Amino acid sequence: MNRLIAIAMLFALNLAGAAPAPAAAPAPRVVFAGGCFWGMQLVFSSLKGVSAVAGYAGGNAGTAQYEVVSTGATGHAESVEVTYDPTRISFEQLLDVYFLVAHDPTQLNRQGPDDGTQYRSEIFYTSDRQRSEALAYIAQLEKRRVYSSKIVTIVAPLRGFYPAEAYHQDFAVHNPQNPYIVYNDIPKMQKLRAEFPQLVKADAPFKE
Repeated sequence: MNRLIAIAMLFALNLAGAAPAPAAAPAPRVVFAGGCFWGMQLVFSSLKGVSAVAGYAGGNAGTAQYEVVSTGATGHAESVEVTYDPTRISFEQLLDVYFLVAHDPTQLNRQGPDDGTQYRSEIFYTSDRQRSEALAYIAQLEKRRVYSSKIVTIVAPLRGFYPAEAYHQDFAVHNPQNPYIVYNDIPKMQKLRAEFPQLVKADAPFKE
């Protein structure tokens, strides 16, 4: 009888199959706003362990279209959703790139040639840890007087991110001769390679 019970139990286990492996934790993400999303996406998508999507954050889903956001009246900011592998790049390193390469955090509601609240400097965090690290980072920049003007970056929780239209995705890569890209965004890549060469993907664009 014991042998029959053992066989029955083994048969039941085979039917059930192996226990499913626990689901992997989703990769952390943060949304950065800091001027035109063409250059922001170019910089962040060039980092090891990072994927970046251009889009809109800060407003409602119904107004997340380029022509509407461009009015500056939607609450949205042109942004990039950054999903990252913390075993390859830390949140602090992302902040290094955001504050020291990707944009000028002292420009209020504008960035370079672009003017309006949709071009503001803002970090949309997705965890309390991101919030505390971002605020501490800003405090250190101010304490060290890295910039001569006050940092105006807003730190706020992410309420929603809406990907931009397809033609905006990887715009700089697909339009390397566009004058805006040449004068505003390729210099950011040159600075990224000079300041943080260890973070740049081997196949990142604009090597020269």
